[in-house]
Amino acid sequence: MAHYSGPIIDAHHHLWDLGMDRHPWLVPATNGRDSLGDLGPLRQNYLADDYLRDAHGHNVVATVHVEAGWASDDTTGETRWLESLDKTGGVAARYIAQVPLAGKYVEARLEEQAAFARVVGVRDILSWDTDPARRFAPRDGIMDEPGWREGLRLVQRHGFVFDLMVFPRQLAGAARLASEFPNLLFVLNHCGSPIDRDAGGMQVWRDGLRTLAHLDNVAIKISDLVAYDHDWTLDSLWPVVMHCIECFSPGRAMFGSDFPVAGLHATFSEVYDSFKAITSDLSAAEQSALFFDTAKRVYRLDDISSAGGLAAGE
Repeated sequence: MAHYSGPIIDAHHHLWDLGMDRHPWLVPATNGRDSLGDLGPLRQNYLADDYLRDAHGHNVVATVHVEAGWASDDTTGETRWLESLDKTGGVAARYIAQVPLAGKYVEARLEEQAAFARVVGVRDILSWDTDPARRFAPRDGIMDEPGWREGLRLVQRHGFVFDLMVFPRQLAGAARLASEFPNLLFVLNHCGSPIDRDAGGMQVWRDGLRTLAHLDNVAIKISDLVAYDHDWTLDSLWPVVMHCIECFSPGRAMFGSDFPVAGLHATFSEVYDSFKAITSDLSAAEQSALFFDTAKRVYRLDDISSAGGLAAGE
């Protein structure tokens, strides 16, 4: 098969306006996270026009905006800000909102998010590691806490998708969680974050992914592999992408850029050209599922046509 040239839904990216002072993780005093590398290049505004510039030449027809670490005291503020942006180019056609599920105001915050038609899901990052530099979550074991699970039940009640972000050592726990919420659709972010690149670490990731894939209510986003493989090559990305596809099948897998974060280690074209090269031997239907159909179904983008592209992408 030839490289994919059809329409693309970018299933995972971020936007921010640092002039609003709402992204504490991008404040220089925090020094960033070592696992992501030097965050200095991210400390500038990244708006729809910047995304259009990066996506130039790719047939992106719509994107899914995933919460970008907005200040936790007013996470609905991010949604209100996204609503103010021009949507004619397809950027941020749907949103995954941040809602701290163990917070005391979780019910009210979910109600607020549900008032926006473009909000189709929620993310509350669970990634935790024994190395403090790698931690995104405030503590280990959050997904097993009764209070947090009560919040997750409210997510399910609203019919939202739950974007699941964990490290490989947490995949077994994530599988238990998903099995206990069979009516909730989980979308695993960033391939399950294969951060430990030695043989043992990659085996933990492969085994955990295979276990999670047995559950029909889990899909996967193949995104930002370069965050965990800074010296990446096409050959190093290939087996990781293919393991994701083999475990979940194209019908439960989708591609996302994770821009601008992935831009720390690759250009947008390098990311998507890699995806296209790796999947070039798949059937046309399988390629369409990975680049377009799965994201369209999972994130309820029924109003998005496969024709055309973003304003700066053609």
